[in-house]
Amino acid sequence: MFGSLPPAQRRQVLLLILVAALGYFVDIYDLLLFGMVRVASLKGLGVAPADLFRAGAFLENMQMGGLLLGGILWGVLGDRRGRLSVLFGSIILYSIANLANGLVTTVDQYAWLRLAAGVGLAGELGAGITLVSEVMPKESRGWGTSIVAAVGILGAVVGFGVADLTTWRHAYVIGGGLGLALLLLRLGAAESGLFRKAEASAARRGDFLMLFTDRGRALKYLRVVAIGLPLWYLVGILIIFSPEIGASLGLNPAPKAGPAVALCYVGLAAGDFLSGMLSQALRSRVKAVALFMLAQALGVGAYFLLGRDSQRAFYACCLALGLTGGYWALFVTIGAEQFGTNIRATVATTVPNMVRGATVPMTLAFAWLQSRALTPTASALVVGAAVFALGLWGLSGLEESFHKDLDYVEPA
Repeated sequence: MFGSLPPAQRRQVLLLILVAALGYFVDIYDLLLFGMVRVASLKGLGVAPADLFRAGAFLENMQMGGLLLGGILWGVLGDRRGRLSVLFGSIILYSIANLANGLVTTVDQYAWLRLAAGVGLAGELGAGITLVSEVMPKESRGWGTSIVAAVGILGAVVGFGVADLTTWRHAYVIGGGLGLALLLLRLGAAESGLFRKAEASAARRGDFLMLFTDRGRALKYLRVVAIGLPLWYLVGILIIFSPEIGASLGLNPAPKAGPAVALCYVGLAAGDFLSGMLSQALRSRVKAVALFMLAQALGVGAYFLLGRDSQRAFYACCLALGLTGGYWALFVTIGAEQFGTNIRATVATTVPNMVRGATVPMTLAFAWLQSRALTPTASALVVGAAVFALGLWGLSGLEESFHKDLDYVEPA
């Protein structure tokens, strides 16, 4: 995996992979914890049952706004101040916000802290993937980024267990403590050599608008975003709204969101590692993602056709959806590899958060279609068809980046 790297450099790369993976673990833990404890936490704050959905949607939108804002902020800082500073800076912010979430006494306090947590959560993955991609040999960097995502996504499974075994306040405090413990790994971690080289050059760094001043760059950026949309459709629509869709399929009692989320993320963790192995075997990122998209489409079909048989079959389909959607690491890696060192962190940090933010129009479309007398099942299928079409469009126009040398900068 490390090619001809000397022993000292191998240890440094291993440390950076460990930091990025564990940071993403806590990142995912917190990102999905709110959904798992939303009802319990709002009831604990005295919100009336009739107001639970409205208050929960408000908090979710605050968190999503933080992710979109933080994606741009951390991306710019990653290219201007360094990948390592963003990696640990984001961990500090979301860890402190997590701890404070366990102490809130009002919905307004909760909302502002979800905004702060969203800003913090936006930076870790992009900085980690960029850093690992730049320090590993080009022939094996897919291994490193896949390990980061596979370990990180298991944070959702741990979050489900913690939320189930303890109170919502304790679950937040545990997440904050785990994040702050990672700061010990800051000792001995070194910045990317490619960033240091770009820092010493005259190239403009961390300019988000550079992505849109050139038509080719703008189109490439939009294509990268598009290939991540099918994956987040699985999570943001089929899994999050699994109780409503399951009931629409005729399951009684309806499935619960908690087990569906946990099983999906077990599948995502395995899928991220398998997609990394596949890209290494095929020596192609694009071919690996194309095969996973095809598997995803088949998984969606199974979800609607076989998931109606029983709750057990439905949950098995949720696991399968996660497995077939496990190319998140490849998606972010492709984004990092498509652009020069001077805006690489900006791309790798904003792209996943743009995809997460796309949950909002997907959800609005899902709700609007139901208001037009479509069932939840039909509404989800229509949204899915549009999302997969965009994903295939994005993938069809991207260059292969498996062998790409990342030592270059984008012209102004």
